[in-house]
Amino acid sequence: MNTTQRTLQDTLRIHGEDAKRRLRPLLIFVAVLWFIEIVDSLLFGGALDGFGVIPRQTAGLKGIFLAPLLHGNFAHLLANTIPFIILGFLVMLRHEDRFLAISIVITLVSGLGTWLIAPSNTVHIGASALVFGYFAFLVVNAWYERSIAAIVLAVIVIILYGGLLAGVLPAGNGISWQGHLFGVVGGAVAAYYYSPRRF
Repeated sequence: MNTTQRTLQDTLRIHGEDAKRRLRPLLIFVAVLWFIEIVDSLLFGGALDGFGVIPRQTAGLKGIFLAPLLHGNFAHLLANTIPFIILGFLVMLRHEDRFLAISIVITLVSGLGTWLIAPSNTVHIGASALVFGYFAFLVVNAWYERSIAAIVLAVIVIILYGGLLAGVLPAGNGISWQGHLFGVVGGAVAAYYYSPRRF
């Protein structure tokens, strides 16, 4: 094996280790989501879902942080799992040191926005607000950062997940479009605060 081959292998190994390191917290979080849903389904009959965001009720404020951990059923959780891992990983790839802060901003904005404008006597749950928030962050970040890498990443995200934007429009029962809408707003707000400026 010559020096060039050894260097290439070392580079690939380092990048692989970096990718695993960034994926690990996302996979752990997803594992927690699945554990909660299994426990909720088997032991509580879905009763934990009542701890989601309940609009304009003081008791419903705790749902701002609990809602992303709860899902209506396994199909709901499965629908959020893959895009959460992919989009979360892409955010982590660009802003690993600020990933937690970005996630908190999205959670706060989406939860509070839902609490303020969603219909009364409804309960809003699911990690989809984070999914929409990560999507918006990656797109708006490209506008602020204006690097080739950020722009290419935003284009890829739009191609893969641009259809998500339909989810911010008023929809039928069972879909928290308010959470989706304010997830996007939260992602844009996070990008405003945490993206590097190139202009």
